Amino acid sequence: MSRSGAELALLLLGGFRTLAAQATTELAARGFEDVRPLHDFALRAIIAGADSASDLGRATSVTKQAAAKTIAVLEERGYVTREPDPADRRRLRVRVTDRGLTMLREGEQIFDELRAQWEERVGAASLASVVETLRTLVGEHVPRTDSPAWDVSDLEG
Repeated sequence: MSRSGAELALLLLGGFRTLAAQATTELAARGFEDVRPLHDFALRAIIAGADSASDLGRATSVTKQAAAKTIAVLEERGYVTREPDPADRRRLRVRVTDRGLTMLREGEQIFDELRAQWEERVGAASLASVVETLRTLVGEHVPRTDSPAWDVSDLEG
């Protein structure tokens, strides 16, 4: 059995990818077959106030062009809408739609269900120990859910 730091990092990443893939599959089964983890990050950033392509790009550590493309995809799929800014009618603000909010709530429920499945597999005490150990190692400054950036500065608060 390897005890390398790289193996630990890969196992942690594998856990994230496993949960994200299972959640994406379950979201599709519940009628949200057109969403990816990136869309969740973007919607959460928009809810947190990133209401333009520039703001979304900064919040998610991507270019303004990539953020604009994400907004266009989310708008086409009914997860966001663009509305005129009441203070400046020339500016369009991005807003998460009811469909987007519903998808986020479904996703949260799915992650709770996946956690329960993991508890069944390894036991509630074992999973709680993993969670507490990760909290000890990572601290309270876990990566923000509105940013997919893998920047250690996110952890430094």
